[in-house]
Amino acid sequence: MRIHHLSIPLILTISFFSCIETNQSFTKLPPGLWRGVLKLEAGTNVVAVEEEIGTAVQNENDLPFQFNVIYDDPTTFYIEIMNGKERIAVSDIIYGLDRKTAKDTLIINFPVFDTYIKALYEESIIEGDWFVNYKPGYSIPFKAYHARGNRFKDLQKVPTADLTGKWETTFEPNKEDEYPAIGLFEQEGNKITGTFETETGDYRYLEGTVQGNKLYMSTFDGAHAFLFTGKIMENGSLVGEFRSGNHYKSSWIAKRNADFELKDPFEMTSDLTGEPMNFTFPSTDGSMVSLTDDAFKGKIKLVKIMGTWCPNCKDETEFLLDYLKNNSPKDIEVIAIGFERYKDEAKSMAALKRYKEKWEVPYQVLLGGTSASKSKASEKIPQLSGILSYPTLIFVDKSNKIRKIYTGFSGPATDQYQDFLNDFDRIIEELRKEKI
Repeated sequence: MRIHHLSIPLILTISFFSCIETNQSFTKLPPGLWRGVLKLEAGTNVVAVEEEIGTAVQNENDLPFQFNVIYDDPTTFYIEIMNGKERIAVSDIIYGLDRKTAKDTLIINFPVFDTYIKALYEESIIEGDWFVNYKPGYSIPFKAYHARGNRFKDLQKVPTADLTGKWETTFEPNKEDEYPAIGLFEQEGNKITGTFETETGDYRYLEGTVQGNKLYMSTFDGAHAFLFTGKIMENGSLVGEFRSGNHYKSSWIAKRNADFELKDPFEMTSDLTGEPMNFTFPSTDGSMVSLTDDAFKGKIKLVKIMGTWCPNCKDETEFLLDYLKNNSPKDIEVIAIGFERYKDEAKSMAALKRYKEKWEVPYQVLLGGTSASKSKASEKIPQLSGILSYPTLIFVDKSNKIRKIYTGFSGPATDQYQDFLNDFDRIIEELRKEKI
């Protein structure tokens, strides 16, 4: 779950509902900054009121994010989602008049992740829902306000601590599924940015605020909606809650520890046999592809275990595309094996085809399975000790033997990304020097 990040825009075009046109020469959606909110629990207000002092407070069931509406010309626009340093341009947008409601309707598609926002627009407010197609019946209420400059409520309460630094973190403490992480934060006044890095990846670019002894951080990228809330305790430690959409909630604790490290990602997954690797899976072009095919003989292979639904897989994809573009290596072949969340094989293959087309992926993309379960994926590639994370990158030598396995991907939001770049270059050069 990692990369040197330049967000790649989805190069798409604005279209209108069939047979529906507005009489205006420009779209009604005002340009500039918007504040979006995903309502994680029904019935909560976007702004709660702290009656005793009469000031707005952050509702801890609201997941806010910011985006810009940018016009290429009077009728063509796209949005740019903002998470810390990250900018995600999305231009697969449908805008037009809904005959049933007589209101302007907006559909913002995230085709690579197979999600979308459908909402009505009226008087500088957008209101609707965010839908996830691969989760039947799953949606989260969404509302956005034009010209709102703050991600979270701008209370300007003096923080009780500066959280800048490295934090030893435990999610689900004292429970069976407890797991370690590293919190990496940068704070300037009330504003805070950073991420949590786990042994299987990171929680991407988080942005938020510290108000008094309260911490709020969020991210939304079209695939995942993450909200972290926390409290600064008197002893300086942190106690908090993590929410992923409206379906998952967990607790976390953290303490400062500049020396804390996670497991080495090269040591987490192993090759059980030491024999040459082989597999056969269907490709998006309709053919069956095996690692023993002539196209791969005598070359270094990078086998990427992934899912189109996985943002950290997207980060790794961006890294690989950038590497191939800048180096044009003739001795390296990349093969992606996707494990999708649709039980239907046709829908799973369609998701992989969208992924390949939208990202202009030049390498083979194969369907490994119609379940994203790590145990199910492990059954499909039994030579590995187990698939612990999406993505997992397997370095295969010219003789088809597994040489290294990198579990997870710590992206550009982490301090481990540069280490990955250095390790990647070193391994490739070592494999190049070897003779068959």
